[in-house]
Amino acid sequence: MAMLCAHEILPAGRWAAETAADHISLDFNERHRRRFRYVALGGTEFLLDLPRATVLQHGDGLQLTDGRIVRVDAADEALTEIRARNTSELVRLAWHIGNRHLPAQLSDDCIFIREDHVITDMLIGLGAQVRPLRAPFTPESGAYAGSAAHDHGAPAHGFVFVDHGH
Repeated sequence: MAMLCAHEILPAGRWAAETAADHISLDFNERHRRRFRYVALGGTEFLLDLPRATVLQHGDGLQLTDGRIVRVDAADEALTEIRARNTSELVRLAWHIGNRHLPAQLSDDCIFIREDHVITDMLIGLGAQVRPLRAPFTPESGAYAGSAAHDHGAPAHGFVFVDHGH
């Protein structure tokens, strides 16, 4: 019997998740693939075979060649929550994280990174308040991710530059 393949991603919220025949729990690295063989939690074996490397999001469905759908769940990972006294300090900490090209998940009042004791010590030295936790990790896709990520109907993160003619 031929290996089942998944060539299509059904974006989270755009398919009936209750119809999933199986599900798979993946950390961020495991969700960023182009081609990989998986075994879902219910035993379904399949080959993810996409045209380009893509970050699978929590709740996405993988359409199998036999018509079944496997739901993607973002697994909990060891993370560090980073907080600062004020927004200016948080932005400064974000700059240091970005300067090291580390993936980061941003929220209104904190930053999440993967657990890394060296980086955590550096951030504490810069005045950060840190807390370890386990949670799904969904970092920003980056300025150049454009076509590599798939659309979830959410607004893109970024800046709008306005030329004022100066």
